[in-house]
Amino acid sequence: MGASAAGRLAERMHCSSPSSPGQASPVRRCLLLVATAVSLLLVTVPSAADGAEQDAVWSWPLDTRAVARDLDLPASRYGAGHRGVDLSGAPGETVRAVAPGTVTFAGTVAGVGVVTVSHGAERSTYQPVEDRVVAVGDAVDRGQGLGRLGPAGSHCATVCLHLGRLLGEDYLDPLERLGRGQRVRLVDPDGPPPRPATAGDGSFLRPVGGPVTSPFGMRVHPVTGVRKLHDGVDLGAPCGTPVQAAAAGTVVLRERHPAYGWRVVLDHGDGTRTGYTHLQAFAVVVGQRVEAGTRIGSVGTTGLSTGCHLHFMVERDGAPVDPMLFV
Repeated sequence: MGASAAGRLAERMHCSSPSSPGQASPVRRCLLLVATAVSLLLVTVPSAADGAEQDAVWSWPLDTRAVARDLDLPASRYGAGHRGVDLSGAPGETVRAVAPGTVTFAGTVAGVGVVTVSHGAERSTYQPVEDRVVAVGDAVDRGQGLGRLGPAGSHCATVCLHLGRLLGEDYLDPLERLGRGQRVRLVDPDGPPPRPATAGDGSFLRPVGGPVTSPFGMRVHPVTGVRKLHDGVDLGAPCGTPVQAAAAGTVVLRERHPAYGWRVVLDHGDGTRTGYTHLQAFAVVVGQRVEAGTRIGSVGTTGLSTGCHLHFMVERDGAPVDPMLFV
């Protein structure tokens, strides 16, 4: 506040009366009061920066940036629903704080590791978190490790982190704060239709011809009726159709899985793997080196399947991604 402004305020406070000899000037006393009032205003009036933290974008809690399931709030406070978002991740991946704050809970709920961090008015929650390295009362920075993502308590088709956002007792959408830097967003079959997909980068061969009968993303499983992540694409083809390797690699798995049926997995290096499931026959063995186009089996309908097709999967650093980005 300038001298002229202070003087005007002093005049409005009637600070111009003469003083008697030996007494402090009323003007001086009033100006001291003005200075005190101004200093209190400077302390108590919130600045623009105070609100910025509440509006700040959260950093991603995982290195993987894929949304497996969106927020789906129930109709009533105690009804069934999904009070957060599921983020795809890899077992053992570090779970990081989304913003600066204070740990208000670090323990287990129904056997599942949970961490809660308060960011002022809002709180973020993380589960399942194993090998926790924080305790209640700890101050954490944005991006600081809280523990590791564990498989126990994960309710996704693959390992995922359930991230929650609360304001008081109300659940809010974490994706409103995770909007920037998002790399992969899975399509919800109950939501609006997605834009037509563009062609992939051509780094992989298409393992079989035929149409995509079920894309990568959230869906209701046609056999179990459970709504979950479809972690690959279904390519329609008759049983017995040869299945070729999408790229050069090494066979690291050949198994008979209860859900995937007869399955082959290839490791292509750099954290990339491809999976070929529901096969009716194998044409490779574990440890075998294959080239792009090598026959690895034939289309079948083994496991939880409703008909002949190939379920083709791509993983990057242990997390499923849309195979059509690469073919």
